Amino acid sequence: MTREELMRLSVEDLRSHARLRFRLLPDTAAVMEEFARNIADEVRACGGGPLNLILPVGPVAQYPILVEITNRERISWRGVHIFQMDEWLDWQGRPVPQNHPLSFTGFLQRELFLKIDESLRPARHHVPDPFAPDRISEELTRLGGAAICYGGIGYHGHVAFNEPPLSRWSKVSIDALRNSLTRVVQLGDDSIVVQSIGCAGGDSHAIPPMAVTLGMRDILAASKIRLYCAGGERHRAIFRTAVAGEVAVDYPVTLVQGHPDAEVITDEATARPIQACLH
Repeated sequence: MTREELMRLSVEDLRSHARLRFRLLPDTAAVMEEFARNIADEVRACGGGPLNLILPVGPVAQYPILVEITNRERISWRGVHIFQMDEWLDWQGRPVPQNHPLSFTGFLQRELFLKIDESLRPARHHVPDPFAPDRISEELTRLGGAAICYGGIGYHGHVAFNEPPLSRWSKVSIDALRNSLTRVVQLGDDSIVVQSIGCAGGDSHAIPPMAVTLGMRDILAASKIRLYCAGGERHRAIFRTAVAGEVAVDYPVTLVQGHPDAEVITDEATARPIQACLH
């Protein structure tokens, strides 16, 4: 099937061709509600015992809902270990400060951990520094791996900041990408442009040029993977390629297709077929 044919498939035909299970909800609000509810239910189910989660910053609309559910239902996070997917780095490869408006670490502290009632919060030492690549993988291994990896899907199929490692000078195989480690990455120009449109008013100069990201090895080793993709018009090709495109280095999320318990949750607007048109 060509890419053009994939983009035009009806939702019913797309489901029959999909290599990665997906679930449709009515709209973006329902997707974010389900995202928050899923995390809350997993934390509750662990009964205060150990639970290892990989959490993203992007999307973020689920977090106010999650905080409200946690505090209202008195769900304890004391036994939860949180592994942050990624973090921005400046041009010298150093983490942006937590008070930087785009800091993922600062966001999770302000908008999740500190808004959960103090008696319910995860222990501070259960949230490792994302700028410690080998230690993060070692800690995940020591704890038995992630129970669940939550995330979104980026413009060219990146999960966390596992962008397509494309270079005219060297080639990365599918197996090499599948076994990639937590590492520092230089962001592609197109990624910076897309990020600037989404969170900086189109000012590409405001976007840090580098990042540290969990590697695909630790992400794919999670017992469950749940990806949320509900950007409407601008995410329709992303969603379709993720669930039914060929596995390829230039679209890293396609590596999730072989996972035994992975699912993409999206809304009806994002799942619609694509018909190219002029505006």
